[in-house]
Amino acid sequence: MARQRKKQKSLIRNLAVQRIERLFELADDEFGQNPKRSDRYVFLARRIGMRYRVRFPTTLKRRMCKHCRSYLLPGSNARVRLRGRYISVTCLRCNKQMRYPYKSRKDEEVEDDPSA
Repeated sequence: MARQRKKQKSLIRNLAVQRIERLFELADDEFGQNPKRSDRYVFLARRIGMRYRVRFPTTLKRRMCKHCRSYLLPGSNARVRLRGRYISVTCLRCNKQMRYPYKSRKDEEVEDDPSA
């Protein structure tokens, strides 16, 4: 009985992740004509994620502002800059910055070099 419940729970979570991904696809398609509808799709995706306790995939998490929860499209309502060891994304709606670490090629070469 407990095994069946776990299986059902995982099926429901998988379905929730699929719905979240679909809502982000719709937000991307709709952004040009109606940006407010894109924000609504992101809002619904967040509600689904909270309801079923699902983590957003990293690629989708970076497509929404962590402060005003709007859908971000680089070049339209988001500014993306490389700064040292992190990527800085600025939401142009609320002017908040989000920073994401990354490894540059120079860092990778230093780690791979056996003479260093």
